[in-house]
Amino acid sequence: MKKVMIVDDSAFMRKVVTDLLNQLPDIEVTVAARNGKQALDYLTKEAIDLVVMDVEMPVMNGLETLRRMKQQSAIPVIMLSSLTNQETTIEALALGARDFVEKPVSLSMIEKEWIAEFHQKILAMDHEVGTVHPPVPTIAQPTKLTQNSLPVSLDALVIGASTGGPRALLGIIRRLPARLRCPILIVQHMPAGFTASFAKRLDTETTVRVQEAVDGMRIENQVYLCPGDYHMTVQQGHLQLDQREKRHGTRPTVDYLFSSAADYYGPQLAAVVLTGMGKDGTAGLRQIQAAGGYTIVQDKETCTVFGMPRYAIEQGIVDEVLPLQGIEAKIAQMVR
Repeated sequence: MKKVMIVDDSAFMRKVVTDLLNQLPDIEVTVAARNGKQALDYLTKEAIDLVVMDVEMPVMNGLETLRRMKQQSAIPVIMLSSLTNQETTIEALALGARDFVEKPVSLSMIEKEWIAEFHQKILAMDHEVGTVHPPVPTIAQPTKLTQNSLPVSLDALVIGASTGGPRALLGIIRRLPARLRCPILIVQHMPAGFTASFAKRLDTETTVRVQEAVDGMRIENQVYLCPGDYHMTVQQGHLQLDQREKRHGTRPTVDYLFSSAADYYGPQLAAVVLTGMGKDGTAGLRQIQAAGGYTIVQDKETCTVFGMPRYAIEQGIVDEVLPLQGIEAKIAQMVR
């Protein structure tokens, strides 16, 4: 039985989340706190497996509580967020929050998609969690799975990520050189409205331009982030956005970007799959490798959720496995 603590200044929201989570198998909400200060006090007395916490609270807000929690324990935290505090939510992910869910905006949403999404995130922590969080700095030791080598002339780099991806991407962006020799195209599973804030946050960490992609945009040597609730593909040197059906239950989908990039860039393409749950990215990696491109995934030890990389490795379409620090260094070298 997973013991959960709810932290929210709204008595209504505490009751709603408690009642919903208590309906799930192997989940029990054992503690409800009104603010971060009270939550930290409870953590010294109660055995808690997961914290579900609001972002904006009086006395002590979610960010400060998260900072203090991460100094004391590795208990996973899922943030409760809304469209009015996107930037704060992104900062929480950068500080080490495992994931976030949007606060329900209607009773029908509470009863349907919201609880299903919440349950999926909790299940991912049980079945595919990595062994280290946050990653411990190490000297990267690559694991080569094939004899393939990086393209001599790289025309593009594509990256896919899900749970834990924002923090990993921040580390990658910070290591980028002042100028890129090729574009970097990123799909991060994230709802509509939050990707714009995330792109702005990434842009503050580097001299390279980072922006949320716009339909029809010509691809230049900079970083593009796919907007939430859209798929992004490469079409004749331009970015195309569409809202076709979800794949793997998500929109955006890593596979659509990877497959279209493989068609356009062929052997002059490299791809990286970072931490995340599910199988998204594997089909695209297969197509990239078949076209002569190079494929890299993050290792188990530094993943928040070892789902997407694990499945790709099992399918035999990965050229190299690296810890996050190794991926940061590899990408900096590739695009320099």
